[in-house]
Amino acid sequence: MADKDADQPQEPEVPDTGEATSAAAGPEENSSGPAPQADESLTVDDILGAAQTDDAAAEDAVIADLESALLSDLKRLQAEYANYRRRTEEQREREIERAKGEAVKGLLPVLDDLDRAEKHGDLDEGTPFAAIAVKVRGVAERLGVTAFGEAGEAFDPQHHEAIFQQPMPGTTEPTVLEVVEVGYRLGSVELRPAKVVVAAPAD
Repeated sequence: MADKDADQPQEPEVPDTGEATSAAAGPEENSSGPAPQADESLTVDDILGAAQTDDAAAEDAVIADLESALLSDLKRLQAEYANYRRRTEEQREREIERAKGEAVKGLLPVLDDLDRAEKHGDLDEGTPFAAIAVKVRGVAERLGVTAFGEAGEAFDPQHHEAIFQQPMPGTTEPTVLEVVEVGYRLGSVELRPAKVVVAAPAD
């Protein structure tokens, strides 16, 4: 047996230099090595402070002008709507007062009769109509009806109706001398002017 093995050619031995191992390992090391990293010295301030191109600046200017115009239109619309609501509310209140005034006007002759009855002593305590007068006047007061026109106040043609003028020495301006029939108003609505005698300046 020993002679047979000796007759077979022997493969030459290759010295182990480690080149094959290093060659095979080379690609793995390159692929697993650290990847190139971005420049970490660039900050947000650097980005924001970067020079702006002309096109970008023009676009920003257009956007700013558009925002300003839209804001101005919005403020104008808000002001117009607020004025509209105010006018509508005022008109509604006037219409309510006017409607109530038309209903209350039918009560004025009754109030005039009570005034005349009171001047004649028919509404003194204990008289039959005294309690009725209190109730009727209470209703008028709850509705918001107020009387005006007193002797001694300055004559105002907007609220007084002069049925007679009497020259009075020492009078410097027209003054209510006597109230023949009181006036009534409901809120800002005048239901009836006061009928008065006017003391006029003597010539």
